[in-house]
Amino acid sequence: MKKTVGTADRIVRGVIAIVALIFAGVAGFSSGWGIVLTIVAVIAIVTGATAYCPLYSATGVSTVGDGERHHRGASAH
Repeated sequence: MKKTVGTADRIVRGVIAIVALIFAGVAGFSSGWGIVLTIVAVIAIVTGATAYCPLYSATGVSTVGDGERHHRGASAH
C-alpha cells in the first residue's frame, strides 16, 4: 500500500476521531447518530494509523509531502 495520508492529515483524522467519539457518547452509542459517529471515528483512526486512505487512492489524491515519501530501492550517494 502506498502512503496517501500525510502527517498533518493524520493529526486532523485523530482529532476528528476523538470529537466523533465524544459526540457519539453524548448521543448514545446505540442511537442512530451514535452508530454513525462511531463508524466515522473508526474510519478516521484506521486511515490515520495506516497512512492509507482507499478513497484518496481511488481518486489519485495524496496529502503526503515530498519529505514524507519513502523512496524504495534508491541508493544513498
